[in-house]
Amino acid sequence: MSRRTESEAVERANTAFYETLERGDFDELSELWLDATEAGDTGISCVHPGWPVLSGRGEVLRSYALIMANTEYIQFFLTDVKVVILGDTALVTCTENILSGGPAEESGELGPLVGQLVVATNVFRRTSQGWQLWSHHGSPVLAESGDEEPEGD
Repeated sequence: MSRRTESEAVERANTAFYETLERGDFDELSELWLDATEAGDTGISCVHPGWPVLSGRGEVLRSYALIMANTEYIQFFLTDVKVVILGDTALVTCTENILSGGPAEESGELGPLVGQLVVATNVFRRTSQGWQLWSHHGSPVLAESGDEEPEGD
């Protein structure tokens, strides 16, 4: 397979990860992650913004089940996607432009939407099932945009 074709396959796997989160499909999400035989018992890791490091397939998947159960709506707009492949390992860096919302307090309808920027690193391993997630790390973007005027005396 050509370098370009491999890179496209990794990018498709990365996109599938976010689309699965948007749909809230836990079973499909589970299939995207390495199984214990491929990664070892604690080889899988995940860092959600503001969370401690989660290690092991069970702990990582539980975190996603918790997020899906408590998120009424989520949509990811990925920018700055870069793919690097070295052997059977692929590194994807991107910016997650996230739009999410929970239920409104009283009406039960969707509450206010909140935007967030997260920079993410996703590590994939090539397996007989294709490219599967080995690790995800997301960090919130805290820097100001620079559009604001500096405060005077």
